[in-house]
Amino acid sequence: MSNPALPQLNAPRPIPAAIRHEMLFFNGFRLMQALVYIGLAFAPAQIHGLSLESLRFALVVTLPYLLFAVAALALTRRCVPYAKAAVSIWLVVDIIAAVLALSAIDYSRIGIAMMLAVNLGVGALILSLRVSSFFAALATLGLLGRALFIQHGGGGGGGESSLLESALFGVAYFAITTLCHVLSRQLRASEALAEQRSTDLANLSQVNELIIRRMKTGVLLVDDANRIHQINESAWMLLGNPSAEQRDLGRLAPELSRRLYHWMTSGKLDETATQLADGVPEVVPRFSRLAPNDDSLVLIFLDDTSLVSRRAEELTLSSLGRLSASIAHEIRNPLAAIRYSAQLLAESESMDSADQRMVEIINNHCVRLNEIIENILQLSRRERSRPETLDLGRWAQSFVDEYKQGNDIGNDTLRVVVGGPTAVAALADPQQLQQVAWNLVQNALRYGRMPGEPARVIVIVRTGEHGEPILEVTDRGPGIAPKVATQIFEPFYTTHEYGTGLGLYLARQMAEANQASLEYVRVAGGGSCFRLVLTPAQMGRMAGEATGT
Repeated sequence: MSNPALPQLNAPRPIPAAIRHEMLFFNGFRLMQALVYIGLAFAPAQIHGLSLESLRFALVVTLPYLLFAVAALALTRRCVPYAKAAVSIWLVVDIIAAVLALSAIDYSRIGIAMMLAVNLGVGALILSLRVSSFFAALATLGLLGRALFIQHGGGGGGGESSLLESALFGVAYFAITTLCHVLSRQLRASEALAEQRSTDLANLSQVNELIIRRMKTGVLLVDDANRIHQINESAWMLLGNPSAEQRDLGRLAPELSRRLYHWMTSGKLDETATQLADGVPEVVPRFSRLAPNDDSLVLIFLDDTSLVSRRAEELTLSSLGRLSASIAHEIRNPLAAIRYSAQLLAESESMDSADQRMVEIINNHCVRLNEIIENILQLSRRERSRPETLDLGRWAQSFVDEYKQGNDIGNDTLRVVVGGPTAVAALADPQQLQQVAWNLVQNALRYGRMPGEPARVIVIVRTGEHGEPILEVTDRGPGIAPKVATQIFEPFYTTHEYGTGLGLYLARQMAEANQASLEYVRVAGGGSCFRLVLTPAQMGRMAGEATGT
């Protein structure tokens, strides 16, 4: 596997702003450098000591260099994508201009040579060490060539001292370019690390904000003036969905404000549950200072008691499921023996009607007890769903036919209605879907009838407003009272003397295992409707492809 860092080194630099700033400084310094050259060449004190040819030579050297510096400064932004090539060209021009300026303005050779060191150093910030060393060597050769020319035929004295000065400046050029390049690498590494840390910090901040926003526990940040600074979604809902302008905790939740004041003054926490607004669950508030002995900012945590009760209920059901499953296995064998014995007794010809009635009661209670055991075993198994693409209309018709064959419904009616000419495709586990539908139909046939009338149950297959497949089991019975309807999906809740209260609870659990939702809908004019909204088959395939399954 290739190193992911290599493409970043070969690609354009990830920090063009730093490169642009360095190139702007480089070109700005060159413009000042050209102006200094002109000032040195045409200073009033020096014009009288120079010949006409020397003045012309100085003019030929400095004025084009000034125009080049202005053009380079104006084109800096366009040259940023080609920084290395542009800087290399600029350094070649700088070195040539500096050597010619040394020849034209000999009395300022030290100052000119020192300014050239700045050009080489800035270039080393952008170029590689090998290229920077090349330009340092080129500048050194230029100075040494000028010194040798003066010594061996250029006329004038001081050739030995110029040669020594050129050599010393060459050493300084190499040292400056090497030092600047090392500093540049360290700066680049520090900037990259700082940028990476900044990105990580921003991502971490977003993750923390998302976690706090999605927490089931309500979180508020309140200052010492009792004003809310931050609030997450759960706290907003537990406070009754207040408007964004409401920030005063005393007006928004007086009881919570009172408990906060009591905690800050006495240090004691009132752990009794309270309701902060109408129609919201009760909460238990907890308080924490952001800093020790500092009351300027306080975090308030609102624990939803319904969530705590639900977790306790889930733990209870899990423990009860394991215990009851072991008991159910032990009961099953003697129950089968009792039922078999009752069937043998029923076949006896010497039994009178009273004994036959007793045998019938035994069989009925054996059937009821077996249903309880099956429900308990389903509660303990909770098998993983294996979804398949189903033609919901055909599946519903097959289910109804199979149900009629296996159960004597008497005068009751059970039929299927498919809405629309097109097939309704759904993604679900056929076995678990059959268990859900069986529970719903069984309840509809048992409870969905008016007194003295047969039950009329319809299994409806249709497509929802947003294209989702829907399976509905409806009846024309008395319906379910609103107070009872809010509790029918709770485990062990039943209104029938022979019910277990597990049928609808298990149906909803299996629906959720198939990424479906089961809800009760009251029918206008009487009756009940249990609506199962399934996952579209096309959406399920897309989700499977996205997860690689």
